[in-house]
Amino acid sequence: MNQQDPKPSDSKPGPLTGTAEELLRSLGKWTEQVRVNLRLPGMGSPSAELASDRPGSAPGIESIGGVDEPPPPGTVSIRCTDYGPDRAETHEVSDLAAFFAQPRPEWCRVRWLNVDSLHPHVVDQLRQEFRFHTLAAEDVIRVPQRPKLEPYEGHLFIVTRMLMLQGQALTSEQVSFFLFKDTLLTFQERPGDVWDPIRQRLKKVGSRLRTYDVSYLLYALLDALVDHCFPILEHYGEALEELEAEITENPSPHAQRRLHVIKRELASLRRVIWPLREVISALQRDETGCVADQVKMYMRDVADHAVQVMDVVDSCREMAASLNDLYMSAVSNRMNEVMKILTIMASFFIPITFVAGVYGMNFDLLPELHWKYSYPMFWIICLTITSSLAVFFWRKGWIGRN
Repeated sequence: MNQQDPKPSDSKPGPLTGTAEELLRSLGKWTEQVRVNLRLPGMGSPSAELASDRPGSAPGIESIGGVDEPPPPGTVSIRCTDYGPDRAETHEVSDLAAFFAQPRPEWCRVRWLNVDSLHPHVVDQLRQEFRFHTLAAEDVIRVPQRPKLEPYEGHLFIVTRMLMLQGQALTSEQVSFFLFKDTLLTFQERPGDVWDPIRQRLKKVGSRLRTYDVSYLLYALLDALVDHCFPILEHYGEALEELEAEITENPSPHAQRRLHVIKRELASLRRVIWPLREVISALQRDETGCVADQVKMYMRDVADHAVQVMDVVDSCREMAASLNDLYMSAVSNRMNEVMKILTIMASFFIPITFVAGVYGMNFDLLPELHWKYSYPMFWIICLTITSSLAVFFWRKGWIGRN
């Protein structure tokens, strides 16, 4: 699967020294990095060109700055894939006006236009050509949106999210779909996706993708988004198993920090999959005619996969919560062991200190002080008390036994 190479981040925290203040500071940096990577509804921040919009501004893409300004060359990539039962072609689109002026090939049964990187000018050009609603175009630009399905006259507007692992970090981007009678538009925030297997299947003669209508292509893309969650969850399962071994053997602030990051990423993943189930269920019940009846059976399979992902996510979250309790128990047990050792050591010296204190008082009438065997007797008494306490602690199982 095609994924972007992870980019170095200056916000990665350094190693902890073990103090609570540094642990909280480091954990805050990690969670901030997770928030920036995932950019989920209610967690992420809008893009810089949209950040200045104030509440109460006019709705629609026309109110967004940059609609009339074409993007710099190379910033937006548009890929067109035309295919039918006997033929499939893919090419890059550099000029949308010239592309729309060309007639569509007669052999083309389905056209898939995929846009990498969002720009208001490009989205508005496609809106004018395909005549989808200005509010839907605005939702494409104003990310992140909650996964949803909105039916319009003659087409469907679908918003989902694509989850990918870049190194050890979970990233999320919004993916928007416009499903027409024989055309599918997809908008991604940045280059790189999980759809390379779909593109390879389109190249094969006799592939089911090339014999079904455009709604089957939508199913295949959604299925790839959901199925890609399984290797991500497998990664988290292995990470939790490693953390379990680390916490059991040597609980450290680094393990707790990593555990909190995983818990937050799992919660974010759940926030993506839960509404996506509703979208897929709505596609199964589609009454607009945009989704073919035979494709609805395949949508049921995607819904089953989404349910399985939710079950695995819940299991991982429960395991993470258990590991957090295990960490607190391990730290508490370690503290108890330290306190037990200190208490035993103090117990050895308390009677010796008492004896030394009694005979160290500044009184003249202490007969034992003038006895020539008083010093050896003092050590005999101290060693006897210490040995007696050691035997007593050993029989109780407080020392010398696991």
